[in-house]
Amino acid sequence: MPVTVLRFNLVDPAPTPKGLAARYQAAVAMAKYADDLGITTVQTEEHHATDNGWMPSPLTFAGAVLGATRRIAVTVSALITPLHDPLRLAEDLAVLDLLGGGRLVTVAGLGYRPEEYAAHGVDWRRRGALQDEVLETLLSAWTGEPFTYRGRTVCVTPRPATKPHPLLLVGGGSRPAARRAARLGLPFFPSAHLPELTAYYHQQCAEHGHEGWVMEPPASTALLHVAEDPDRAWARYGEHFLYEARTYAGWQGAGIRSAVRSAATDVAALRREGVYRVLTPEECVAYAGTAAASDSLILHPLCGGMPVDEGWRSLHLFAERVLPRLADRKD
Repeated sequence: MPVTVLRFNLVDPAPTPKGLAARYQAAVAMAKYADDLGITTVQTEEHHATDNGWMPSPLTFAGAVLGATRRIAVTVSALITPLHDPLRLAEDLAVLDLLGGGRLVTVAGLGYRPEEYAAHGVDWRRRGALQDEVLETLLSAWTGEPFTYRGRTVCVTPRPATKPHPLLLVGGGSRPAARRAARLGLPFFPSAHLPELTAYYHQQCAEHGHEGWVMEPPASTALLHVAEDPDRAWARYGEHFLYEARTYAGWQGAGIRSAVRSAATDVAALRREGVYRVLTPEECVAYAGTAAASDSLILHPLCGGMPVDEGWRSLHLFAERVLPRLADRKD
């Protein structure tokens, strides 16, 4: 059975404190509901310098989800690690690892928007060196032993529960990212389906004397919404999908390779393209049947400012009319 994922970035085209509070609370409630059903993963991400509330604090959100659930994994894909203080990040991730019993998965990314670095007063040109420093610091800090950091001896507590350390992947779509992961002995998370980059990573790992492993997105990734009447859903809610697609596409320059990328400029083109899909429960079961075991069914119930009630309808349809049939198929 494919991995099942709830994606949340809490975007709202017209955010207000009251509206965002409702969305955050709904997302945590949805995660708890998903956990009780056996859905595999909650996925979130990090972005800054937006006017739409796009998730800026994924570790805080991850803590809320981990505290409300028992089994579900929480993946931050990706955390823009050069924007974080390395020692504080080591502490925060260790505490989350203890809180969640090892259920947090962190993908360390560089990001691709200079304005995010500017907003935090961080030099965009030094992002590679900063990434090296933060990753090396995390690995040293989690040993629980004293180590040298910026010329002084430090020791970070608490130690995480997971051995040898919490699950940490290096994300990216470039050879330097693959080399960094291999050099540090960390798994690699390509930003898209990039078999040639995966092969390069394994080559680099062999040169460093270890095997490594890769969590590579499939050749095509679709974000799903479940509805009884897809035509009606597209007519009523298509602008929410389009808002997110256009916002995200506007951030991605020519050299950016992403698993989720749309070129659509209107709702009709977005529907034809297939990156965002509205499926009936029966269509969703059929779609799952075409997926490889390593692929994911990614539900995006609050996409682009989607009304919370509609997000719940989608999730309930998936829970009541898709998941049981997937479980039967697995048996």
